Amino acid sequence: MLGRIIVASLVGFAALVAVQATVLAADAPHVAPMKEFAAKTVKGWTAEPVLVDAIKAQNAKTAGYDQAKIDALDKQWRAETSAAAKPLIDSVMGNALSKWLSGVKEQQGGLVTEIFVMDDKGLNVGQSDVTSDYWQGDEAKYQKTFAVGPDAVFVDDVEKDESTQMFQSQVSMTVVDPASGKPIGAITVGVNVDAL
Repeated sequence: MLGRIIVASLVGFAALVAVQATVLAADAPHVAPMKEFAAKTVKGWTAEPVLVDAIKAQNAKTAGYDQAKIDALDKQWRAETSAAAKPLIDSVMGNALSKWLSGVKEQQGGLVTEIFVMDDKGLNVGQSDVTSDYWQGDEAKYQKTFAVGPDAVFVDDVEKDESTQMFQSQVSMTVVDPASGKPIGAITVGVNVDAL
């Protein structure tokens, strides 16, 4: 009996800590500026025809993909990140959307560290830089945006990039079809928080 009470108390304490950590993350000083950047800048990018058309085309292509197909593509992408031949990565990095996103990133003068766009399954459609994986559908950047609805915005924690010594965070938001207002995908933008 005492063991169950202790376990129940520990579970309750862990839940309380998790809730407090979520509240603290939502109140972190970088969240408001990141959301403002998303509203004033990123939102405009999501209405660009090159971005909307690329997502819609990929949604049509991947409509029949099951989880096994998604997992296989993700596994292929991960393997290609350290391989000589990169057919899947090259096909994404070489498309019109990726080229446009690279240009958008460059125009931000160091504020933006990366941009990538996902389809309605969380698969990469285009990106400014190679990501470590192809499927984002199991991550908060997709689950707290596309899966939530058309107005969803998610700001992740600040992390220090060891290679650049830069503090960065990611802001993600749902991409909607301007014609219908329906969610079609999501976008994630890495931001140098020191430059905000």
